[in-house]
Amino acid sequence: MKNHQRFRTFLAEFTRLVDLHGKEESVLLEQGSRLLAQLVGHDDWLPDESARADAKHYQQYLLHCDALERFSVVSFVWSAGQRTPVHDHCVWGMVGVLRGAETCRRFVRAAPGEPLNVSDSYRLEVGMVDVLSPRAGDIHEVSNALADRPSISIHVYGANIGATHRHVYEPETGIERPFVSGYANALIPNFWDRSEAVRSTLGK
Repeated sequence: MKNHQRFRTFLAEFTRLVDLHGKEESVLLEQGSRLLAQLVGHDDWLPDESARADAKHYQQYLLHCDALERFSVVSFVWSAGQRTPVHDHCVWGMVGVLRGAETCRRFVRAAPGEPLNVSDSYRLEVGMVDVLSPRAGDIHEVSNALADRPSISIHVYGANIGATHRHVYEPETGIERPFVSGYANALIPNFWDRSEAVRSTLGK
């Protein structure tokens, strides 16, 4: 049985953080990344339907969206060899690796119509968390670092990310195009059925 309480606890703590510091991005990223590191430090809670790889496309599964759309949580699943296009986010975000490993290349814009420049490239292992923000530069490309099996990461963004107007880029030319990612799942996993635990307390 999956430990759904672990994710419920994360959501409660993250919601409190947003309630208290929703307009303080540096605080959100610092404290939120610690909460995310605790979550991805345990691989016992993600529903199987939110961890399914696809042979053709990487998958983005919505796990939770705040009722006011202040933040959303998604699982990203890459099959071997898959990568995102070069893209931005237009909101703050954090990425924690749950399974496997990922490679990230960050880019910066030079001038309109000129190629993007690679500013950094690094590998993220299980338990590691990366943060991003439009203020500090949020254009990147992420790929599965493993050639023989899927990798999964958990992302938290400062909006309903699947419905956010973003951009993809041609790194050779710097040309940007509008992009809205959507989600791979039509239904959100049910983390909230605690009926069995409550029933077990009846009559005590």
